[in-house]
Order: sequence, then structure tokens, then C-alpha cells
Amino acid sequence: MEKNFLETEEKIVAVLKTVYDPEIPVNVYDLGLIYDVDIDDEKNVVIQMTLTAPNCPVTDFIVEDVIMKVESVDGIKSVKVDLVFEPAWDRDMMSDEAKLELGFL
Repeated sequence: MEKNFLETEEKIVAVLKTVYDPEIPVNVYDLGLIYDVDIDDEKNVVIQMTLTAPNCPVTDFIVEDVIMKVESVDGIKSVKVDLVFEPAWDRDMMSDEAKLELGFL
């Protein structure tokens, strides 16, 4: 059971790494926008995520892309995205790869 859970989690992270803010050339996972991924026993997924700015003009596009891609993972029953703004996102939440890509390292 634990192995299946970890495999599912790895697949979800892999698809999240294919979701991009159209204005930033780094995926939402490496940007540090994904705060939590919760998968229950029935494989319903709840993702807590934020945006680089609360008034992001492409919010709907990004959220729909996250939902669509995570739903494509084999066995996932449903996906819900909760947008949160606490704690506020900052550059320190980015992976080293993202910082390098954006010229912060």
C-alpha cells in the first residue's frame, strides 16, 4: 500500500512539473507554488497552492491546468485545488533549479 501511495505521489509531482505560469519559464512545483498534496485512500487529491501574486491574471488557466494534469494520473478519482495566500510566496520557496533558471543564483 505504501509503495502504491509513493508511486502515485511521484506521478503527481511529475505532472505538476509540466504546469507553467505562461509568464514565467519555470514550472509551478519548482517555483514553490505547491504547498501541499493530500491523497486520501480513495485517491481523491486536494492540492494547496499559491501564486506569485494574488492578482495573477492567469489564475484560472493555471488552476485548470493543475486539475486536468493531476486527473490524468492513473487511478486518481478527483482533484480539488485550494488557493491559499498564507504564507505569502517569496523567492526563497523556489528550488535551486528555478533560481538558476531565473538568474537568482
